Amino acid sequence: MTPPAARRSRTAASQERAREALVALRAEVGKAVVAQDAAVTGLVVALLCRGHVLLEGVPGVAKTLLVRALAASLDLEMKRVQFTPDLMPGDVTGSLVYDARTARFSFQAGPVFTNLLLADEINRTPPKTQASLLEAMEERQVSVEGEGRPLPDPFLVIATQNPIEFEGTYTLPEAQLDRFLLKLTMPVPPRDAEVEVLSRHDSGFDPRNLAAAGISPVAGVAELEAGRAGVLAVTVDPAVIGYIVDICRATRTSPSLSLGASPRAATALLATSKAWAWLGGRDYVTPDDVKALARPTLRHRISVRPEAELEGVNADGVLDGVLGSVPVPR
Repeated sequence: MTPPAARRSRTAASQERAREALVALRAEVGKAVVAQDAAVTGLVVALLCRGHVLLEGVPGVAKTLLVRALAASLDLEMKRVQFTPDLMPGDVTGSLVYDARTARFSFQAGPVFTNLLLADEINRTPPKTQASLLEAMEERQVSVEGEGRPLPDPFLVIATQNPIEFEGTYTLPEAQLDRFLLKLTMPVPPRDAEVEVLSRHDSGFDPRNLAAAGISPVAGVAELEAGRAGVLAVTVDPAVIGYIVDICRATRTSPSLSLGASPRAATALLATSKAWAWLGGRDYVTPDDVKALARPTLRHRISVRPEAELEGVNADGVLDGVLGSVPVPR
């Protein structure tokens, strides 16, 4: 029988290897995507927390390429669905198909049965089809004709949307937004990064051939499982838990907001802060960890009043004000 001390030592070594592998993802994805380290780290945090990501950015900032490169670096299966006005729920989840040879119905799985599902331009499809993802995101299963069919693990929905184009789009309902653990933004890269992008293309980089770019798996399911175990073991001081609660409660009384962060949002901020701390090599959460994850975790869970929007106020600005006003525990 292995002594407890030896088991703990092996577990610690396994988690350290997992952390190094997951941190190395940024460099591996960086072989294809330039200057988007924050988005890569956010996606890793979501995988560690078993959450989902809403990825926002204008066309042409490599949202799809980022997800493809992440899947290649993790050796995970990835499928892409282009959300359009005529997309039906069964096109995403799958449906029963009649087989004339056997005179029976058989289930034909939809693209949701994968590890990484890229829901491209999710706000271009009607609410009925958007809602087809709710059960998959929350319960990790799809129900067809009353029968639940489990999804693979890991399972991550990465939905994209364009922040500046609203014609022909449908606003995501609050219930749908609340299923996303993080809302990450992909800005247009700075000039030096854009020069690097063009230089790579000039040298023959082909975004459709990631293998030629040298991307190979640096982590996998085993590292994710070890990382998840490490995140669960991260401790949180009661004062830091109180700090998270105070931040969320402050959003509910902000005069600029019509909807503040819910208790579910507070639990999400706790989870992402623990994952961030673990990736940083610590087994405890600091107030700085909470601050680092507050905007991506809460920005899509609060609603700015229309009159405040007219004055140029946005969700990130409100959260910055809240973080500046809530006392930080020592």
